[in-house]
Amino acid sequence: MSKFRIIPVLDIFNSMAVHAVKGERDKYKPLKSKILNTSKPLEIAKILKHKFHFEEIYIADLDAIINKQPNQGLLLEILKLHDLKIMLDPGITDKTDLLIYSKYNLGKLILGLETINNFEVIKQGIEIMGGDRFSISIDMYQGKIISNLKYLKNQNPLKLVNRLNKLGVKEIILLDLFRVGQKIGGVPPLFMKFRYQFQGNILIGGGVKEYEDLEMMYNNEFSGVLIATALYDGSLNIEKLKRFK
Repeated sequence: MSKFRIIPVLDIFNSMAVHAVKGERDKYKPLKSKILNTSKPLEIAKILKHKFHFEEIYIADLDAIINKQPNQGLLLEILKLHDLKIMLDPGITDKTDLLIYSKYNLGKLILGLETINNFEVIKQGIEIMGGDRFSISIDMYQGKIISNLKYLKNQNPLKLVNRLNKLGVKEIILLDLFRVGQKIGGVPPLFMKFRYQFQGNILIGGGVKEYEDLEMMYNNEFSGVLIATALYDGSLNIEKLKRFK
């Protein structure tokens, strides 16, 4: 098994880091943290890299996702940080977006089911960037797909597994927005079903409460986890997280 990845999440809205809860974006407030003294995304990225030695960060550019106003200047500054891989969700909708962001020096580009305007975009992403440079975010709310596409909206995401396998998708993110910011804990049974049906890497996003949740994910051979609330509020001992490296 490859290294279990612990990936801090940086949600950016109005060009500031915010605390995401249940996907209720109109209620997001600037991030307040016990381990940080700033809500400026660039400063947070520097602290996560240089003080806490994280090698990878997941960034959701909510300004791009919601308002089509990407934080391009801010992103370019973050990308200048050496030896820090960036996973970016900029709200990809179509091939034009793919071509724009394929030019960035990203660790991974995220294609979210919430924003793509056609499932064909996933195939185009593979053709343009190659399978190793992007992840598919299976965006859900209480286990049902979030999407603007009628044939995907509110569907059981397990129906997509065979299609993703056939396309050659190498990595997915299971992201249930209902769990985000709530520290529910555990691993949903739905996620376990994905683990035994999807052939590639699986990252879990949302709901982490304590260190034992990470151990459960690791022991069930998930590839990693996206963490925000439990990291920033001090629930997780950062030194203890290094045991997974």
